[in-house]
Amino acid sequence: MGKLFNTLKERLATKLIVSVGIVLALSLTAWTVFNIHHQRDKLTHNVTKNIDRLSTTIKLGTRYAMMLNSRPDITQIINNIAQQKEIKAIRIYNKKGEIKFSSKSGEINRKTEITDAACRICHRTDAPQQHLQLTQRTRMLKNTDGPRMMGIVSPIRNERDCTTAGCHFHREDQTVLGVLDVVVSLENTDKFISMLEEYTIGFTIALFLAISLILWLLVLRFVNQPIQKLIEGTRLISKGDYYAKVHINQSDEMGRLGQAINQMADGIGRKQEELNKQKQEYQKLFEQVPCFITVVDRSFHLTQFNREFAEHFEPKYNDYCFFAYKGRQEKCEYCPVEKTFADGKPHFAEESGIDKYGETKHWIVRTTPITNDKGEVIAAMEMCLDITPRKRLEEQLKTSEAKYYAIFNNIPNPVFVLDDNTLEILDCNESVENVYGYAKSELISRPFTDLFYENEVDYYREQIVTSPVINKAKQFDKNGNRLYVNIRVSPSEFAGFKVYLLTTSDITKRLETEQQLVQASKMATLGEMATGIAHELNQPLSVIKTASGFLIKKQQQGAWLADKVFESMLEKIDSNIDRATKIINHMRDIARKSELQLTAVDICNVMTKAHEIFQQQLKLREISVEWDIQENLPLIKGDPDRLEQVFINLFVNARDAIEEKWAGAEYTKDDKKIHIHARAEDHSVIIEFCDTGPGIPRKLADRIFEPFFTTKEAGKGTGLGLSISYGIIRDCGGEISVGESPAGALFILKFPVRQENEEATDFNR
Repeated sequence: MGKLFNTLKERLATKLIVSVGIVLALSLTAWTVFNIHHQRDKLTHNVTKNIDRLSTTIKLGTRYAMMLNSRPDITQIINNIAQQKEIKAIRIYNKKGEIKFSSKSGEINRKTEITDAACRICHRTDAPQQHLQLTQRTRMLKNTDGPRMMGIVSPIRNERDCTTAGCHFHREDQTVLGVLDVVVSLENTDKFISMLEEYTIGFTIALFLAISLILWLLVLRFVNQPIQKLIEGTRLISKGDYYAKVHINQSDEMGRLGQAINQMADGIGRKQEELNKQKQEYQKLFEQVPCFITVVDRSFHLTQFNREFAEHFEPKYNDYCFFAYKGRQEKCEYCPVEKTFADGKPHFAEESGIDKYGETKHWIVRTTPITNDKGEVIAAMEMCLDITPRKRLEEQLKTSEAKYYAIFNNIPNPVFVLDDNTLEILDCNESVENVYGYAKSELISRPFTDLFYENEVDYYREQIVTSPVINKAKQFDKNGNRLYVNIRVSPSEFAGFKVYLLTTSDITKRLETEQQLVQASKMATLGEMATGIAHELNQPLSVIKTASGFLIKKQQQGAWLADKVFESMLEKIDSNIDRATKIINHMRDIARKSELQLTAVDICNVMTKAHEIFQQQLKLREISVEWDIQENLPLIKGDPDRLEQVFINLFVNARDAIEEKWAGAEYTKDDKKIHIHARAEDHSVIIEFCDTGPGIPRKLADRIFEPFFTTKEAGKGTGLGLSISYGIIRDCGGEISVGESPAGALFILKFPVRQENEEATDFNR
């Protein structure tokens, strides 16, 4: 605090502000005192004139009542006027000093002494004064318990009307008949005067502060700031900064002084610039070289170093070079500086050390000898190029490669890296041997297409180049065993070349399991079909039996048989044999293990064949099938045998659901019905398969296609039918879902329309 006070005391601006402030404070104080006294006197004078005017008004108001000598009227007038808050008393004295009228009833007829305050105004001399100024008739009354009061005495003079009036008589030589004394409170006047004094003092203080602030700003702007700029400019010049200018935008002495200092700095700067030109050029080259540069004497002490070195290390002059670079306490085992001192030739090395941030730095060192005039090596210059980023990249690359190979080799699925032109295997992981039986070294540089069957190489070569996913591709392992794999293809880069990154997933066991499940479902379906098939075979066999028996009977009887009748019997036998053969072949097609092959399929024909198998069973159970098929439905792409299995499963489920709902209940013809609606829509064929059974609860709709999930009673269903149907439809590129129907269960099947130029696809070739 004392230091700040001394600093302010020593400033020119402080002295100016304090001096002018004292003069200003004294001037404003004198003005304030004068103004307060003037305002107080002015207000007091105005109050006095107002009271005197009131006295005159009272005299004029009571004049007529006095002429009539009407005392009640005079009393009433005085009391009415005295009701005003500021008026404390109104009294009328006669010549004898008696109070004849008063606003205070207790004072009437009281005689006062001449020495009383109201009487002494006129009777201060032996001869009463008859003509007094207003100020002489005014008196101030002090009240210890209340505000000040002012009293004014006004004489009641003997007028012509009083001497001639008939009510009473006054002699003409009587000048003054009595005195009117009015006493008024000065409480409001004193409050106003006090407020005026406060405002005046407050205004004076505010004016003083405002003028002081303006004065301070002016002194700061035109005196203090220029002086500070001059001081700062001379300090910069003393430190060697000759180009720092003193900017004072004033045309007075301060501005001319600043210009003189700037001219002096320019002159000194030009001379110093000439002296330091060569030194600056050398230092610039030395400092701006983007590498570490140090100069080491023969005792290995640092004598010079550039800025780049200082920013990365914490060197001090005369530090040992091995300590500055590496924090060592002894000389390095291999020291290129030492070799330079020994043979006077440049030397090269690659070294590492810790910088001031604790980070490891790597650099390439090149040493060069520094000689004196005699050619003696007196020092050596070390130039070190920082190769830390390169080293870090090398380490990161090694780490990344190690991490890549660790991940690459530990991926459980086989991964291949193929050349994008030849499909040659550039690399593969260790999992290849587990799936294909080949060692990694046996596959490198071989075409990936060697793992496909020879007749399918061209097909899969095109698929690898054009398709991101190849499902159910058929390959073989080292032992010639067939493999089914899903292949995912991703274009990538490897060692700067464009490649294909292939990942294969062995699905052989899964497909075998699915095939077994499909076959199991077929066998279960055949069991359901047994009754219908028996009836279907019984009809052609009955016809054959009847026709052959008829022919045998005629032959035994030796009866002649017309050629046409004989031919007709043989045709019936032949046609029914064909019919039975067709039924048996149809059963054989369903029962045999078939591989998925997508061809052009007429979905209406598939549904009709499935219905023919169950037609007799449905009739026996009084279940009708209602067909609503759009004409000229387009062909779809699928496997007809497996799609027939789907619709057989749907017919079986619909039959069981309807039987379950209406078992033991009364029903009409329309209560047991299966409705099939097929239409083309948005390049798709949509089939709605609906029954009149109990339906599928909404909470089970999401689980209905799960394997082994069934809504039937235990022992009446395997839970595989809809799951396998779901898989078959997905393999054919279609969709199946459960819809909402008020009648029962509703299945919606959606298949994409086969394109005209689309060929058949065998997924299991």
